[in-house]
Amino acid sequence: MADASILRTFPNPAPGRGYVIEHTHHEFTSVCPVTGHPDFGTITVRYVAGAKCVELKSLKLYFHAFRNEGIYFEAVTNKICDDLGAALRPRRLTVVSSWRGRGGITSVVTADWKPGRGARA
Repeated sequence: MADASILRTFPNPAPGRGYVIEHTHHEFTSVCPVTGHPDFGTITVRYVAGAKCVELKSLKLYFHAFRNEGIYFEAVTNKICDDLGAALRPRRLTVVSSWRGRGGITSVVTADWKPGRGARA
Protein backbone atom coordinates (compact mmCIF):
# COMPACT_ATOMS: atom_id res chain seq x y z
CA MET A 1 0.00 0.00 0.00
CA ALA A 2 1.21 3.52 -0.74
CA ASP A 3 3.08 4.97 2.22
CA ALA A 4 1.95 8.46 3.21
CA SER A 5 5.42 9.20 4.60
CA ILE A 6 6.45 9.79 0.96
CA LEU A 7 4.47 13.05 1.03
CA ARG A 8 6.51 16.19 1.65
CA THR A 9 5.16 19.62 2.45
CA PHE A 10 6.34 23.21 2.45
CA PRO A 11 5.03 26.32 4.22
CA ASN A 12 2.01 27.98 2.62
CA PRO A 13 3.34 31.23 1.12
CA ALA A 14 0.01 33.03 1.73
CA PRO A 15 -1.58 31.48 4.84
CA GLY A 16 -3.92 34.43 5.36
CA ARG A 17 -5.59 33.96 1.97
CA GLY A 18 -8.09 31.19 1.28
CA TYR A 19 -6.96 30.35 -2.26
CA VAL A 20 -7.65 27.08 -4.08
CA ILE A 21 -4.83 24.78 -5.17
CA GLU A 22 -5.65 22.08 -7.74
CA HIS A 23 -3.35 19.30 -8.91
CA THR A 24 -4.38 16.73 -11.53
CA HIS A 25 -2.56 13.48 -12.22
CA HIS A 26 -3.69 12.11 -15.60
CA GLU A 27 -1.72 8.85 -15.50
CA PHE A 28 -2.85 7.21 -12.25
CA THR A 29 -2.78 3.41 -12.29
CA SER A 30 -3.71 0.70 -9.85
CA VAL A 31 -4.92 -2.89 -10.18
CA CYS A 32 -8.42 -4.32 -9.92
CA PRO A 33 -8.38 -6.57 -6.83
CA VAL A 34 -10.86 -8.98 -8.47
CA THR A 35 -9.52 -9.42 -12.01
CA GLY A 36 -5.91 -8.31 -11.60
CA HIS A 37 -6.34 -6.06 -14.65
CA PRO A 38 -4.89 -2.56 -14.59
CA ASP A 39 -7.17 0.38 -13.82
CA PHE A 40 -6.39 3.76 -15.37
CA GLY A 41 -7.66 7.00 -13.96
CA THR A 42 -7.25 10.68 -13.37
CA ILE A 43 -6.88 11.95 -9.81
CA THR A 44 -7.71 15.57 -9.04
CA VAL A 45 -6.74 17.01 -5.66
CA ARG A 46 -8.34 20.37 -4.84
CA TYR A 47 -7.63 22.07 -1.52
CA VAL A 48 -7.48 25.31 0.39
CA ALA A 49 -4.21 25.18 2.29
CA GLY A 50 -3.80 25.76 5.96
CA ALA A 51 -0.19 26.14 7.06
CA LYS A 52 1.23 23.66 4.51
CA CYS A 53 1.17 22.82 0.80
CA VAL A 54 2.12 19.49 -0.79
CA GLU A 55 5.37 19.26 -2.75
CA LEU A 56 4.61 17.98 -6.26
CA LYS A 57 7.43 15.48 -6.79
CA SER A 58 6.48 13.72 -3.56
CA LEU A 59 2.82 13.73 -4.62
CA LYS A 60 3.79 12.12 -7.95
CA LEU A 61 5.85 9.43 -6.19
CA TYR A 62 2.99 8.80 -3.76
CA PHE A 63 0.57 8.32 -6.68
CA HIS A 64 3.03 6.00 -8.44
CA ALA A 65 3.20 3.82 -5.32
CA PHE A 66 -0.33 2.58 -6.12
CA ARG A 67 0.76 1.21 -9.51
CA ASN A 68 0.83 -2.46 -8.49
CA GLU A 69 -1.74 -2.30 -5.68
CA GLY A 70 -4.96 -4.29 -5.86
CA ILE A 71 -7.44 -1.71 -4.58
CA TYR A 72 -11.01 -0.67 -5.33
CA PHE A 73 -11.74 2.81 -6.75
CA GLU A 74 -13.57 3.81 -3.58
CA ALA A 75 -10.75 2.68 -1.31
CA VAL A 76 -7.96 4.39 -3.24
CA THR A 77 -9.87 7.68 -3.41
CA ASN A 78 -10.55 7.68 0.33
CA LYS A 79 -6.98 6.64 1.18
CA ILE A 80 -5.57 9.53 -0.85
CA CYS A 81 -8.02 11.90 0.85
CA ASP A 82 -7.13 10.61 4.35
CA ASP A 83 -3.38 10.68 3.72
CA LEU A 84 -3.36 14.19 2.23
CA GLY A 85 -5.70 15.45 4.92
CA ALA A 86 -3.40 14.11 7.65
CA ALA A 87 -0.25 15.49 5.99
CA LEU A 88 -1.61 18.93 5.13
CA ARG A 89 -4.39 19.67 7.63
CA PRO A 90 -5.97 21.91 4.98
CA ARG A 91 -8.94 24.21 5.43
CA ARG A 92 -10.73 22.17 2.79
CA LEU A 93 -9.80 19.17 0.61
CA THR A 94 -11.59 17.25 -2.14
CA VAL A 95 -10.18 14.28 -4.05
CA VAL A 96 -11.89 13.19 -7.27
CA SER A 97 -10.94 10.01 -9.10
CA SER A 98 -12.26 9.54 -12.63
CA TRP A 99 -11.73 6.05 -14.05
CA ARG A 100 -11.48 4.99 -17.68
CA GLY A 101 -14.20 2.64 -18.82
CA ARG A 102 -14.04 -1.11 -18.90
CA GLY A 103 -16.98 -3.22 -19.93
CA GLY A 104 -18.96 -0.09 -20.79
CA ILE A 105 -18.85 1.39 -17.28
CA THR A 106 -16.97 4.47 -16.13
CA SER A 107 -16.75 5.58 -12.51
CA VAL A 108 -16.14 8.83 -10.66
CA VAL A 109 -15.52 8.80 -6.90
CA THR A 110 -15.37 11.99 -4.79
CA ALA A 111 -14.14 12.21 -1.19
CA ASP A 112 -14.11 15.33 1.00
CA TRP A 113 -11.91 15.89 4.04
CA LYS A 114 -12.91 18.30 6.77
CA PRO A 115 -10.71 19.33 9.71
CA GLY A 116 -11.52 17.27 12.76
CA ARG A 117 -13.78 14.87 10.88
CA GLY A 118 -11.42 12.83 8.69
CA ALA A 119 -12.51 11.68 5.24
CA ARG A 120 -16.09 11.60 4.08
CA ALA A 121 -17.37 10.35 0.76
